[in-house]
Amino acid sequence: MAAGERPADTGAVDRSEGFGERLLGVLLDRAHEMPPQLIAPLIAEEVARVGGRNVSILLQDYAQLLLVPLSGRGLTVGRPELISDSHAGVAFLYGAPVEVPQDDGVRMYLPLLDGSDQVGVLALTLDTVDDDDRRLLRRLAGLVADMLVTKHSYTDQFFLARRREPMSLAAEIQWSLLPPLAMSVPQVAVAGILEPAYSVAGDSFDYALNEDILHVAMVDAMGHGLDAATMATVAIGAYRHARRAEIGLSEIYAFMDRAIAEQFGPDHFVTAQMMRLNITTGHLQWVNAGHPAPLLIRNGQVVRQLESPTTLPVGFGGEEPQISEQMLQRGDRVLCFTDGLIEEHEAGEEQFGEEQLIHWVNRIERTEKGVRAVVRSLSHTLKQERGGSTSDDATLFLIEWRGGAADHLAVLE
Repeated sequence: MAAGERPADTGAVDRSEGFGERLLGVLLDRAHEMPPQLIAPLIAEEVARVGGRNVSILLQDYAQLLLVPLSGRGLTVGRPELISDSHAGVAFLYGAPVEVPQDDGVRMYLPLLDGSDQVGVLALTLDTVDDDDRRLLRRLAGLVADMLVTKHSYTDQFFLARRREPMSLAAEIQWSLLPPLAMSVPQVAVAGILEPAYSVAGDSFDYALNEDILHVAMVDAMGHGLDAATMATVAIGAYRHARRAEIGLSEIYAFMDRAIAEQFGPDHFVTAQMMRLNITTGHLQWVNAGHPAPLLIRNGQVVRQLESPTTLPVGFGGEEPQISEQMLQRGDRVLCFTDGLIEEHEAGEEQFGEEQLIHWVNRIERTEKGVRAVVRSLSHTLKQERGGSTSDDATLFLIEWRGGAADHLAVLE
């Protein structure tokens, strides 16, 4: 029987393991030379061969409010869907398929996962759904996500689809610096968010998982505009260069400090916080260069701030920073943030403050699951509580330590 041909005796589409392997093999074979504009037609064709229809690819917008449809031949392009109030949003936030029975079949929403970062959602309709369908479509969604991530680096198509407002030059630079907004492995998960998404300038974060060590940095360059974005670029570049030289946290601070001072002079600075977390043991180390103290969250509640000795901001030539340490318990979360979250205030009013931040962290920890859902909900709620706008960058980065091991993933069953 030819691939995708309906058997005469049942009228069902062949979605067996063998058929699925052949189908995914065709997609994989073509993917490496596929021009970006042909991804949509190929995906639509592949979905049609398993009996699917009304295919949509939904990508997260920069403000993390909407899932916006990608245009392309063979794709159904509808209205953007709210992440906070849609079946597609549920699949996106929690990284799990959602099935919605309809009069004409079952509408499926499959998260597009690349290295546990949720790229978006693949939506399609089938007449019926069984376990063979679920297995095949889950693998298909994984390949689609990989293709989108691979191709996005040499096309503007996906960037333009995600934009819902004009973006400033400074924000363009900041977004180009960022690693994926979320990452999850069995031992640890992280997620971050920048606000205001389309005019951010000065705040940034970076992370890398090297063997058993998670490296994290958060920076906040003085000012707001192109100068701040340029300083943040140099600070993150210096951090990555020093981190990859495999030197200690104090030495990383010194390297970043020299880079900012030599490039921008004595009147410019960047506050920064650099961390290392052993994902096997839960041993957390960090240095603080004039940055707000992170919050330690345990069992859904902020238990304390991770106060520590601080040195001068990067660029001011501070003394060698003291390395602070904390042993985490499984399930602990560490929330890093920039001062724009707590210093914002309306004219004549008091600053938002750390007490309100902690209050909302505690409330949202009780209602949301997963680090991405928490940082997204927290950022949007805090913006509303600050009056719906922000005059300074307000960035969040959340780490969850789970412990355990991942060796089982390298063993073929």
